[in-house]
Amino acid sequence: MSLYSQNKHENPKLIRVADAWAKNSVNTVIFRRNSLITHKNQQYIAYYDQDKNLVVGKRNLGSSEWNLNTTSYKGDATDAHKSISIIVDGDGYLHVAWNQHGNALHYCKSIKPGSLEMSEKMSMTGFKEKSVTYPEFYLEPDGDLIFLYRDGSSGNGSLMLNHYECKTKKWTQVQDGWISGEGNRNPYWQAFIDNKGTIHISWVWRETPDVATNHDMAYARSKDGGKTWQKSSGENYILPVTFAKAEYAVKIPQNSELINSTSMTADNDGNPYIVSYWRSADNPVPQYHIIFKTGARWVVQQVSNRTIPFSLRGGGTKRIPISRPQIVVRQKGTEKQLLIIFRDEERGSKVSVAMSPDISAGKWSLKDLTAFSVNMWEPSYDTELWRKKKKLHIFLQNVDQGDAETIREIQAQPVSVLEWKPVWK
Repeated sequence: MSLYSQNKHENPKLIRVADAWAKNSVNTVIFRRNSLITHKNQQYIAYYDQDKNLVVGKRNLGSSEWNLNTTSYKGDATDAHKSISIIVDGDGYLHVAWNQHGNALHYCKSIKPGSLEMSEKMSMTGFKEKSVTYPEFYLEPDGDLIFLYRDGSSGNGSLMLNHYECKTKKWTQVQDGWISGEGNRNPYWQAFIDNKGTIHISWVWRETPDVATNHDMAYARSKDGGKTWQKSSGENYILPVTFAKAEYAVKIPQNSELINSTSMTADNDGNPYIVSYWRSADNPVPQYHIIFKTGARWVVQQVSNRTIPFSLRGGGTKRIPISRPQIVVRQKGTEKQLLIIFRDEERGSKVSVAMSPDISAGKWSLKDLTAFSVNMWEPSYDTELWRKKKKLHIFLQNVDQGDAETIREIQAQPVSVLEWKPVWK
């Protein structure tokens, strides 16, 4: 029986938060790490309102009542790169980074645990914080934090890794450009910290600001908080990892409609799963694919059977008929099930899920979680709630997006949380 059997799965539930900026996709871009986050029994959220104010909020899980705080901070919401990322550390402090696209670091934290009142803007380490893009927080099993960002520009940037220790309440720099494009290219990454604390990272290289120059999918992991790095075989990297030294899960040439900045996950045994989309050389239609290891071999499996072609060219945020995908995995014993969350014009631009009850069989079923279009939305979800309770709480908003950094003149649209708990087959 399919996971999506109508008489078994929990029906999706939509919890409204408030109206917010929707003239581009800045509130819903996939690289928000995170848009929603749960700490103990409280769920936190952040977004830009119609006046570009940074809003933070929280609620008790199970409640539809939100406590919202419109902070004194604003962001240039007209640039979809300048999204908001949040995390709650093990002591209960809310950390926020926002308004980043090649500019000085914007970072603050709550004045006390559980508070929505934010501190003054502050530095982390004071080093390479003048040209920050793609700020991402990750929670370690002990409650400490990892912060990833790019220093520099597209096609010529360095990947940075900072560590926050709850005990000292201080940030330290762990890595500076340990994945190096050597001035000729830069990595666009996706990362995940598994239950054992291993940091998994995969990335495509990009040669220039033109998205068409994305190529290949590389992989590395760290078992010591980012200090040293390995290939999937356990072989140690000699840092920095460069194009010539990287382990490649799959080689994908330029001009393959390969997207960047997607997502990855790992199962209970630390096996990585990467999701992206690209097209094969003999087919003009980009398809969703997953990449994973079987034994010593990386395997690529096509997930979708799309029929409409499109092309990725140029710089800036693109107006694309499909979203970048999110991937999650759950496991009971040796049984593993994968879910991929996405949006596709071919399915009416709804919130959709592809699911494989047995990845070795290569069979996928599809389900729409909404009956309505979400336009140019991309998925982000509450990573900690999924990790602990296997409940999907998805940040939802109907947003538009012009090509490159252009906006569409639409009214504010409701921000909601889409709650869904899939069941086992």
